[in-house]
Amino acid sequence: MGKKTVSLVLSSGGARGMAHIGVIEVLEESGYEIASIAGCSAGALIGGIYATGQLPKFKDWICNLDRIDVFSLMDFTFSSKGFIKGEKVFGELKKLIEDCQIEDLNIPFCCTAVEIPSGKEKIFKSGSLYQAIRASGSIPSVMTPAKIGKHEYIDGGIINPIPFNLITEKNRGELIVAVDLNGPKSELLQIEKQDKKESALKLPSWLNEYQKKFTNYFYTDEKQKETKKDKGMSSVELLNFSFDLLQDKLSDLVIEKHQVDIIVEISREQAGTLEFHRAEELIKVGRLKMEEAIKKFENGSQGTE
Repeated sequence: MGKKTVSLVLSSGGARGMAHIGVIEVLEESGYEIASIAGCSAGALIGGIYATGQLPKFKDWICNLDRIDVFSLMDFTFSSKGFIKGEKVFGELKKLIEDCQIEDLNIPFCCTAVEIPSGKEKIFKSGSLYQAIRASGSIPSVMTPAKIGKHEYIDGGIINPIPFNLITEKNRGELIVAVDLNGPKSELLQIEKQDKKESALKLPSWLNEYQKKFTNYFYTDEKQKETKKDKGMSSVELLNFSFDLLQDKLSDLVIEKHQVDIIVEISREQAGTLEFHRAEELIKVGRLKMEEAIKKFENGSQGTE
């Protein structure tokens, strides 16, 4: 078939955002051309990197990180605003792919964050790409707020997890394709675990304690999640559970409100927020989901009003 242009809308969702890579790959392989990208949090990261033309390089890097590599990129802090500073991982990203100005990207790109304490939505359409991504992905209670000039920003997913409103007529493609990383359990795909060679080093005891403490960000199987539920939730876990629930409902409402030609739903339970060591598996999930969605669309059985 001939090329069709699309406006791609990529949602927030932490490590599940690696599924966005698979979605983009299948779109291109299927003859679709991405005319513009609007992203939030993880969607801002993958959408922004794609717009630089360096997504294959990023994919190769992220797919070669094991659990210990991921932990080593987390610069833990005792700040009451979050337990990860985020400077270390962005330092590594800048070594891999040079920072640039959003207005100089190959594909029109924008992302959203929330300014605090005003609560106003901030839309990044120009300026440093990494500053915008850092602001958009500052998950409350996980990553400390991003500082840009005199302002501080947190995750755009708080008020706009699937940023359809960032699509402008100027850069709009013929079709709107959206990826929701906060879908229901019914969308969960059982994928065979990739045989990734883990580092011979063992996690230090203090890192093990972090992993146990923040199980909801690092869960690896149903048994672990159920055990956590049986023990009850701490105040931090209850706060995050409430945030997730509100975000899920907000995502549903946003999708209902907008016309979408192709929608891809990834279950929230597909991976924990910080399980970036599962990137290869999540990319495969994105590919399978996108293949299924395109098949339905081309057969005339998908699309929402």
